[in-house]
Amino acid sequence: LAQSVKEHGVLQPIVVRRKGDGMFELIAGERRFRAAKIAGLQTIPVLVRNSNDEKALAIALVENIQRENLNPIEEAKAYSRLMGEFGLTQDLVSRSVGKDRSSIANIVRLLTLPKDVQEYIEAGLISLGHAKVLAGLPTPAAQIQLARKIVSEQLSVRQIEQMITLQRKGKGSKSKKEEPNRFRNLEEQFRKRLGTKVQVKAGVRGGQVVIHYFSDDELDRIASLVME
Repeated sequence: LAQSVKEHGVLQPIVVRRKGDGMFELIAGERRFRAAKIAGLQTIPVLVRNSNDEKALAIALVENIQRENLNPIEEAKAYSRLMGEFGLTQDLVSRSVGKDRSSIANIVRLLTLPKDVQEYIEAGLISLGHAKVLAGLPTPAAQIQLARKIVSEQLSVRQIEQMITLQRKGKGSKSKKEEPNRFRNLEEQFRKRLGTKVQVKAGVRGGQVVIHYFSDDELDRIASLVME
């Protein structure tokens, strides 16, 4: 883009609004502005919008999203700004830029990722597909750890999805193995305390503790121990 700007200049004006004290806020055209600086241009065409003209500013920002080749984080920030600063609903944003609501929601969700991960996305080291998977992880630490692994090992989206699936299956298997052991330990403790066979049975909602006895006298003995 910088080379194109150097050769042809900035063809489409950037959009700004006055902020007071002779300062201006860039609304749309950040990439063109950066490219002009890299190309060494001293002046570029600018449209100055009234700071109170929220509708015009929102339209300019929407046009910028559609025109510029934004990375996912830049796009997410633009959508977030439309909804936060300009009060557009997610539904209105989706209609304005020609994307469905779920796509808008998924992209805005990237802003919840840790700063380190967002920087990987901005640098093009992590794709939008990777980012969506990372956003589904439970903790920032897990997101950063997997993001670094993606970058260092150049993992595909499919590969990281398989890794996460295997990890979850492993945790599920581990918990299933641990639960019967815990029940057996409890049964053994009950047996030693009561002097008879005891079974601990798990159900969907709670469970049962079954105490076996083989005579009325044994029942009386167990009852006295339980009620001590």
